[in-house]
Amino acid sequence: MSVFDKILGGKKEYPVGEYKELDLSEYEEELLEEEPAEAYVRVAELTSLNELAEVRRQVYEGNIVIVDISLMKHDRLMMDRAIKELKRVAVDVRGDIAGLKEDHLIVTPTGIKIDRNKITGGEK
Repeated sequence: MSVFDKILGGKKEYPVGEYKELDLSEYEEELLEEEPAEAYVRVAELTSLNELAEVRRQVYEGNIVIVDISLMKHDRLMMDRAIKELKRVAVDVRGDIAGLKEDHLIVTPTGIKIDRNKITGGEK
């Protein structure tokens, strides 16, 4: 780390030994044994337009879907068509749609809107 990095708050380096891998499987097992919920947060990975039908069905059933579109980036036309279809679904169910970074979208069902303001320091 250079003198300028130290003064300007550059990247901090941490020894590899300070991090510990967490095994969350025991917590996940407990959650799976609980009774079913009214709605779920689902994750979908789009590689083609054929997978849109299942994403659409999940939103119509009242679930929130986080869609990974990173594998469609190689075909801009296909990605644009997928995004337009997901927007149409959000409008149809009176839900919402928003981008999460560059590779993910979140599509919500009826009654759930996405607040586009970040929560920072306890203030909006």
